[in-house]
Amino acid sequence: MNNAFLFFPVIALAVSVLVSVRAVKKGKSAKKAFATQLLTFLAICAVSFAAPVAVHAATAGTAAASDGGLGMGLLAAALSTGLGGIGGGIAVAAASPAAIGATSEDPKAFGKALIFVALGEGIALYGLLMSILILNKI
Repeated sequence: MNNAFLFFPVIALAVSVLVSVRAVKKGKSAKKAFATQLLTFLAICAVSFAAPVAVHAATAGTAAASDGGLGMGLLAAALSTGLGGIGGGIAVAAASPAAIGATSEDPKAFGKALIFVALGEGIALYGLLMSILILNKI
């Protein structure tokens, strides 16, 4: 039953996106729809983060069996993977057009260009490796 409450923020976000898209299609201002969408998202985030804290504070005296370090470890693993992937994507997005241009001018430069693109992918792999190491420590 408690897991059913996890779907309410997702449903609320989906409905707010549909309402914003419908408002823009009807001729409303896109800036106003975006501001409404952003405020809805921030409100849902605030409620989603505040509700578990309030429930935990209410039941803190009864059972203290949960470990707070587990959640922080999972958050660290998620951040290392996500930010590593974003960084790798940015690096590949910057290196790939230059590599394609260099290869089109001189086909012998393909090996050197491939190395620079692979270095960008290495960032994502290091992020994944760090998350695996963090998950092994938990």
